Amino acid sequence: MQNLSRRRVLTLGAALGLTGVAAPSAAWAWSSAGSITGIDEVTDPWGVWDDATDPLVASLLDNGQIPAVNTAFGAWVRNGDPLPAGVPAALTSYLQQVNTLPSWADQTKLTRAAQFNKRMSMYLFLLYGLGSGIMSTVIPREARNVYWSEGGSDMKARAAKTFTYGYDLSAPDAFQPSGHFVVTSTKTRLTHAAVRHLLPQSAAWRAVTDDQDFIPISNGDILITFHSLGTFVRRTMKSWGIRISSAEDAAFLHMWQVALHLLGVRDDFIPATWAAAEQQSHYALTPLLAPTPEGIDLADILLGLTSQVDLGVTRGFQREFARYLLSDEIGDWLRLPRDYASRTLIEVGWPAYVLFREGLSPVMPNSFSLFDRFVRGLAMLFLNNGTSATQTPITIPTHNRPGT
Repeated sequence: MQNLSRRRVLTLGAALGLTGVAAPSAAWAWSSAGSITGIDEVTDPWGVWDDATDPLVASLLDNGQIPAVNTAFGAWVRNGDPLPAGVPAALTSYLQQVNTLPSWADQTKLTRAAQFNKRMSMYLFLLYGLGSGIMSTVIPREARNVYWSEGGSDMKARAAKTFTYGYDLSAPDAFQPSGHFVVTSTKTRLTHAAVRHLLPQSAAWRAVTDDQDFIPISNGDILITFHSLGTFVRRTMKSWGIRISSAEDAAFLHMWQVALHLLGVRDDFIPATWAAAEQQSHYALTPLLAPTPEGIDLADILLGLTSQVDLGVTRGFQREFARYLLSDEIGDWLRLPRDYASRTLIEVGWPAYVLFREGLSPVMPNSFSLFDRFVRGLAMLFLNNGTSATQTPITIPTHNRPGT
C-alpha cells in the first residue's frame, strides 16, 4: 500500500469533512464506552473476525457442501421464509441463532428509518453508488479483497450483488417478514466467512495484502465499510444543507447499528451515536485510504458500468461528480480524466439544485433538468441492478479469482 504522509492524510481528511484525523500508524484507541454496550474498553477490531461463522463455513467448503447449500438458499429470500431445508444440521442450527434481529432492535426506529430512506432515496442512491462505491476502490484492503476473490473477475455481477444488499436495506419493509434484509445479511455474513477461508489460499492476494495474520474481512474492515457508507452519506447530506430531524438522524443510525450486528460485528464496536461514529471513522477509514493497482482497475470498471446507461450527462461529468463527492486527491489517485467545464457546472449548479429540490430556495436553477435526469438515472441504475434477491441471488463462493 502506498504510504501516506501525515500532511496528505490531513489534507484528505479535510476534503472529506473530518477533523482530528489520526496518523496512519496510530494504534486503535477508540473506546467501547462510545459503543452501544457502553463498556469502557479498548479492543483492536482488526484482530477480531467471526468465531461463530468461520469454522462452520470452512468445514462446508472443505467438504464440498457449498454448491448444495447455494441451491437450497435459492428460494430462501424473505425474512419470514422458513429456514431452507436440505442443508447440513450444523448450518440449520447456526441459522436459528443468527438469522434474527438483535434483542435491542427498535421497530419504531427501523420504521422511521424506512420512511427516511424513501424521502432521501434520490440522494442515497447517488451517494451510495457514485460516492461510497468509488470510495471502496481506495480502501486498500477492500479493493484487494474484492479484486482477488471470485467476484473480482465479474464486477458487473459483483456490483449487482452489492446493489442487492443496499436495495434490501433501503426497502420500506427491509426488517419486516416480507422484506429481504435479514436473510440478505445472513447470506453476506456467510459469504464473508468463505472469503476469509479462501483468500489466504491465493498466492496473488498474499503477495499484496497487509491483512493481519493473512485473514481478510475483520470486524475493523466491516466498520470501514460502514463509515464509507452510512457515516459518509449522512455527513455529506448534512453538508449540503438537507434537513434531517433528530428522530430521522437517530433512526438512520439505528438501521446501520442493526445492519452491523447482522454482519457479525461485535456490539462493543458498534457506535452508539453519530458523534462516536465520526470519532471512530478517524481510526477506521480516512487514515487508511490510498490507491492500489487493484483499486484503480476496479474504479475504472465501476465507472464504466455507469457509462453503459443513459444518465443524460457525459462520462466526463460522471467522473467529475465522483471527484466532487470524494475530493480531487482521490480522483487523481484513480486517474480520473478532468473535465473542467463539467466541474464548474457541478460546483455552481448542484448546491442550487439541492436548495430548490428541498424547498429552501424559490429559484429553479437553469441546470435543474440536467441534474434531475442524472440523479434519477443513477437511481434507476441502482434499482435495475438490485431489484430483488430472487433476481440477483447472493451466493457463497467456492473459489478465488480464476488463475490465482
